Amino acid sequence: MTTRAPWNRNERLGILNGWAIFLGDGFMSVAVVLTGFAARLGAPNWVIGLLPAIAGGGWMLPQLLVAARVRPLTHKLPVYRSAAMVRTATYIFMVLAAALLADRPALCLTLFIVAMSLNALASGVSGLPFLEVVSKTVPTERRARFFGTRNLYGGLLAFGAGLLVRAILGSDLAFPLNYALILALGTVAFTFGYWVFGQVQEPADTPLDAQGTRAEIRAIPETLRDPHFRAFLTVRLLLAAASMSDPFLAVYALRELHYPAATLGSFVMALTFAAPLSNIVWQRVAERKGSRRIIRYASVFYGLAPLWALTVGLLHLPSWTYLLAFILTSTAAQGFNLGHTNHLLNIAPEHARSRYIGTLNTLVGAALFTPVLGGLLADRAGYGPVFVLSGLLCAVAWVWCGQLRRDA
Repeated sequence: MTTRAPWNRNERLGILNGWAIFLGDGFMSVAVVLTGFAARLGAPNWVIGLLPAIAGGGWMLPQLLVAARVRPLTHKLPVYRSAAMVRTATYIFMVLAAALLADRPALCLTLFIVAMSLNALASGVSGLPFLEVVSKTVPTERRARFFGTRNLYGGLLAFGAGLLVRAILGSDLAFPLNYALILALGTVAFTFGYWVFGQVQEPADTPLDAQGTRAEIRAIPETLRDPHFRAFLTVRLLLAAASMSDPFLAVYALRELHYPAATLGSFVMALTFAAPLSNIVWQRVAERKGSRRIIRYASVFYGLAPLWALTVGLLHLPSWTYLLAFILTSTAAQGFNLGHTNHLLNIAPEHARSRYIGTLNTLVGAALFTPVLGGLLADRAGYGPVFVLSGLLCAVAWVWCGQLRRDA
């Protein structure tokens, strides 16, 4: 029986960072809490769809530009720290906007979207340095276990956040102070997580020649000539397009099924309940079968989630059965978090790692704005077509996973 080596200091800091981020995500879940807040303000569906599009797309779009900037740097962590300061400032601004401006919904939503946009762009700036630092401080053979441990106990903390969200929204604390309190708790968790990762002792890289943004853009065709990268990009684009239904799972329950606001806490709990359990399984699949198998299985769960939500509404099933949609979504998300990261780091050549990460995330980032289209479709035709289309896109992604590199 082999004994696993204990975590070193950098790995422990990376894991603690993940736990804090998961806790913050529990309080400030874009798909549940923030969309619920926007729905409470009376936002149309296309605006609600814009929130996760900003969070996801804004994170990915700037990364090709970031790749050009960080390429010649021997240390990437200072870039992460600077971006983290911007993100903390925007979270504080969102708390103040929710607390003070909810009586003017249009102004509150506008400022909220501006703050989220700045936050997402800063997140995109920090995302690539984060992966670069992880790739240097966590050996390849330990990455599946590293991310699995982050996700496992982070999911338990996020479940606790869901309990608090349900308690706060079900308490006598009036709107909008209830949401402002939830956002403030998330801000504290995120800030702590950023500070922790900023303490990592990053080893120096061998300096690479600065090529500039234009050179990185001109290199995209060369990157796309890699068949393994093209296959992975296609799967990511399909799954990004399928995300159009994500923000409307909670909104459909509130607006069409007339569930009470406190149910949002239960949704967060369902999202986070599945995370620790699924991560145990995903980690073992990663170690034994590789990231390709994880992505394929996760695509199935992701496609079933919106279809199940629609089934509950059409058949008037008990409200507790609706939680399965969020359990499926969470299970898929944890699989994607582990599978996507491992697969990309494993297929990217070391000398072109930043370029691969930046190219993939920038191209996929544009597709993550499909929830806006989903919102427009929902305003015109209802939520049913949005949910069905998401399920179909996941089915196509499942088929295309057969093209992914098997040993990555």
